[in-house]
Amino acid sequence: MGQATLSRRTLVAGMAAGTLAGIGRPRPARAAETIRIGFPTPVTGPFGAEAKDQIRSAELAIRQFNEAGGLDGRMAELLVRDDKLNPGEAATRTLELIEKDRAHFIVGALSSAVQLSVNEITRSRKVLYVSISQSDTINEAKDFSRTTFHEALNPHMTTAAVAKHAFRKGTKVAYLVADYAYGHEMLRGFKRAAAAIGAETAGEILHPFGAADYSTFMPRLRSMKPDILCICNFGRDQANSIKQANDFGLKKVVRIVVPVLLHNQRLAAGPDAFEGVVGASNYYWRLEDTVPSAKAFNDAFRAAYGGAVPTDYGAYGYAAVRSLLMAVKAAGSTDTDKVVDALETLKYDVAKGPEHYRACDHQAVQSVLVTESKKKSEMANDADLFKIVEIEPGSEAALRRCDELGHRA
Repeated sequence: MGQATLSRRTLVAGMAAGTLAGIGRPRPARAAETIRIGFPTPVTGPFGAEAKDQIRSAELAIRQFNEAGGLDGRMAELLVRDDKLNPGEAATRTLELIEKDRAHFIVGALSSAVQLSVNEITRSRKVLYVSISQSDTINEAKDFSRTTFHEALNPHMTTAAVAKHAFRKGTKVAYLVADYAYGHEMLRGFKRAAAAIGAETAGEILHPFGAADYSTFMPRLRSMKPDILCICNFGRDQANSIKQANDFGLKKVVRIVVPVLLHNQRLAAGPDAFEGVVGASNYYWRLEDTVPSAKAFNDAFRAAYGGAVPTDYGAYGYAAVRSLLMAVKAAGSTDTDKVVDALETLKYDVAKGPEHYRACDHQAVQSVLVTESKKKSEMANDADLFKIVEIEPGSEAALRRCDELGHRA
């Protein structure tokens, strides 16, 4: 008992002595808390090429922020998680990012259904989320929240721009459509635009996601005798279906149009299969010829990645993270409400010209590029894939009305 008492007294005395000895000495500086941005994206699976481009571009935005001093010395980091293109997996990974990794913000997802799953988690926990995949639904009132932002184009904007360029009154259009949210939203957009122009629907065929063989669809599409074959799918499905349409000889009798003309899928299938195919894009590196911010983005990307140029979906990752960190600096904080306020009023130009978020639904108002795949003889180098045939300027008039989306004035 006495020995124990002595030990306690000795311990207390030692603690007191240590405290007294420490008076007047400077304490070591506490490291500033890292700004953590969670980034769920399908690293594995049929959209892997686009996902990896998004990661590289997002990491470039992080690096530039840190090299500029961060937020008063607070550095940022990107926490990448593989959502495997699965809504349930995405929800699990997002929940882990918020609760385990203490992510301040979430950016990412590369599927209509997956981004809605991520958004369900973030809005229930009041965490700011910037989506970088096409979707009309995420802007609608039933899925929207104050913390939901959509940097990507949406199907309404995309299909309207392509139809304006490719459709004419009386044109007959056949549709080959991936049977999931992306395909259905693009089909709806094209039909809406076609009705306004006076183009006619020759017929439509749905195909399963991830189909390898499209040969059974080609005779049916040809029998519709369309002027235009509109292929509404994404990732490897785009490369496979266009290549097989070309092999079947459809491109000799119809014009092939897609909603989104993908950089990586054009590389995968080659110039011959894609020659003359028309679609839309959020970004193409040749914007650097006329847009200073595109030149700056491209130069930084080339310096970071061995002379490579950024891709369309890669640019989404860059713009979303870069603009988010601009809002963090403007807010002077990582407090969600303050950053939301800053992002709502932010006017930014980081890669393609001016952008801003519309007040009612936080949709990024931005230009839409209409591009056409070049023939091999027109290519100056391996990256010279497309020609920009038209640029639809960013305008809130190009979006669906707020009341149509369910938002009240």
